[in-house]
Amino acid sequence: MLNLKYAPRGWNSWDCYGAAVTEDTVRGNAEYMAANMKEAGYEYVVVDIQWYEPGSVNNEYHPFADLCMDEYGRLMPAENRFPSAAGGAGFKPLADYVHSLGLKFGIHIMRGIPRQAVTRNLPVYGTDGIRARDIAKTASICAWNTDNYGVDPTKKGAREYYDSIFALYASWGVDFIKCDDICRELPHEEEELVMLSEALHGCGRDMVLSLSPGPALLEKSELYKAVSNMWRITDDFWDDWKLLYAMFERAEKWSIHTGHNHYPDADMLPLGAIRQVYDTSNTTAFTIPEQETMMVLWCIMRSPLMAGGELTKNDNNTLALLTNPGLMEMHECSRHAHQVFRKQIGGNEVILWTAMKASRGGGYDGQYVALFNADGPDAEISVDLSELEITGPVSGEDIMSRFECTFDKEIKVRVQSHGARVFCIR
Repeated sequence: MLNLKYAPRGWNSWDCYGAAVTEDTVRGNAEYMAANMKEAGYEYVVVDIQWYEPGSVNNEYHPFADLCMDEYGRLMPAENRFPSAAGGAGFKPLADYVHSLGLKFGIHIMRGIPRQAVTRNLPVYGTDGIRARDIAKTASICAWNTDNYGVDPTKKGAREYYDSIFALYASWGVDFIKCDDICRELPHEEEELVMLSEALHGCGRDMVLSLSPGPALLEKSELYKAVSNMWRITDDFWDDWKLLYAMFERAEKWSIHTGHNHYPDADMLPLGAIRQVYDTSNTTAFTIPEQETMMVLWCIMRSPLMAGGELTKNDNNTLALLTNPGLMEMHECSRHAHQVFRKQIGGNEVILWTAMKASRGGGYDGQYVALFNADGPDAEISVDLSELEITGPVSGEDIMSRFECTFDKEIKVRVQSHGARVFCIR
């Protein structure tokens, strides 16, 4: 039974390589993570979309492209991009290498069955005479990718198809599945989601199940918790302040649904060297204060932390932010995080979050307080402790710098524009 210590941390290839990731890139990022980020709890190395398409070269999808698959319509890695997959080995050699580094291996999949398998009417593995056309739901089509049809859960052989692909992934040593074209496709694809989840959890290997794309549906929150470990609360998130600013509203709504083994997902962290398929000199457009705001918000609400940049190009600041000990501790120990207020203070839009700090020995041993300067210039911002229902004086720690501090009746600190300050008070 999967038992996550905290929301998953790792690396995903999408933000830097889109649909064009290669084996060399995966190995290089895995080696970097093992050497520089594993001690901070990063462990998942995830190959994103189109790993089965030989011709992928950037973030763009090629409509009705020829895909690599076995005789049962199960997608296989393109050998020109993943040479170790030759001879039907699939992702096992690459997964074995990632495991040898003390890390875990993940892949992206699309909901459903390849259209190419349906066109060829290939047999469904583990069935007696059932073929792809018998289980395909041809009216169920992804709006932005032409690879797959949905699978009709009412058809005989549908569950066997999902059982067969997860058995294949288990044989490769896959630890993490990011399933796309499913999270927001409810209620019309709800039965397929449930069937997919049951097949994954019945395959005999523990795997994280991540659902994309967002925005997830609040009214389906209990279903997401029941069938998956993480689900996207937003569409693709990029290095644009407008998207980060909008995340506060999403985080406020979804924070109450964070719990053991299930985490609302604010999406990947577009830090460092991103969009490498277009220009290898590309780096995040977020300012340093905006990068800090993103990390503080993700950590206090316990969103998964999936770095999106080319890790081997990280500068010291990027690595330090991704692995900051205080933030990593908050990501693990934050409980009951929620927004306290969002209001104007002296010409600045100030957002205040708080959470209890769980003690690793049981109970609680502090309270996190995060101040965000969401709109306005650099400013000294004051918040009465009464806003947090606390009576001073209290001692505390700036968790990013690890400086000790005391507060009498108010928290009064300087916060940069679009920046954040976060404390643990006792």
